[in-house]
Amino acid sequence: MFKKILRNLHGIAIFSASTVNTIICFVPIMMLALLKFLIPILTFRKIMTNWIMFVGEQWVACNSIIFSIGCKTTWDVRGLESLSKDDWYLLIPNHQTWVDIVVLQTVLNRRIPFLKFFIKQQLIWFPFLGLAWWAMDMPFMKRYSKSYLAAYPENKGKDLEATRIACEKFRDTPTSVINFVEGTRFSEEKKARRASTFDNLLPPRAGGIALALSSMGEMFDAILDVTIVYPRGRQQFWAMICGDFDHVIVDIVRRPVDDWLHQGDYQNNREFRRDFHQWMTKIWEDKDRKINSLVAAAENEPPT
Repeated sequence: MFKKILRNLHGIAIFSASTVNTIICFVPIMMLALLKFLIPILTFRKIMTNWIMFVGEQWVACNSIIFSIGCKTTWDVRGLESLSKDDWYLLIPNHQTWVDIVVLQTVLNRRIPFLKFFIKQQLIWFPFLGLAWWAMDMPFMKRYSKSYLAAYPENKGKDLEATRIACEKFRDTPTSVINFVEGTRFSEEKKARRASTFDNLLPPRAGGIALALSSMGEMFDAILDVTIVYPRGRQQFWAMICGDFDHVIVDIVRRPVDDWLHQGDYQNNREFRRDFHQWMTKIWEDKDRKINSLVAAAENEPPT
């Protein structure tokens, strides 16, 4: 019981410290975001963006230090040697827990451009955070539903064009964009519900990555195929901040961005859509085998 109390107190202290760090960093981000919004001069906005990215990197770095307190984590990271802050990347990691985001930020911070997520365009109106996301140049994605397009067929393709226009600002600024192609976090229940044929993954949903490649494909220098493995089981956020985060493997494979991936019409060309699904499924099959191999190798390692 005493150990459990100490563990929870440790978690409360770590969570409090990360909250304070978030508030400290959020204030200057909001101030810089307001300046960027109020002064529509392109050069000035680029400077503000760079400053905001700098503050964001400090936030990630401080959080990484805070989360490491009391944790004797074994970090087995592979594939960092080919990365650069001056390149454009599309990341396609597997997704098991919210800890994945902490892991990715910790491993990749200052090694590649600040990580960004495609965000639904409606969320730009979310109080405070919408402005922060806009100021951090998060790519806003506009998508119409099938029912909307059935009612207004004249707007077919306009959502993709709007997303492409929104992504033009990344042409002159190195950018890293994450796409969790499974669409949600893995669980055995979801695996059964979606009839997944993979041991450790949910079937990839290709629409989001197809949109990302169609919008920014020619900008990307590489696709980073990131495999995250927790050899002793998925880590939960509360367990991590309580000091129970013991071992993680991050394997990064650099894949080329072939021209055909961003030159086809995923929405309207059935043959291209089939080829794209086959390409994505092959990557996921390789990832699934790799997870099995990494887990088996970790289980055979002698305890430290």
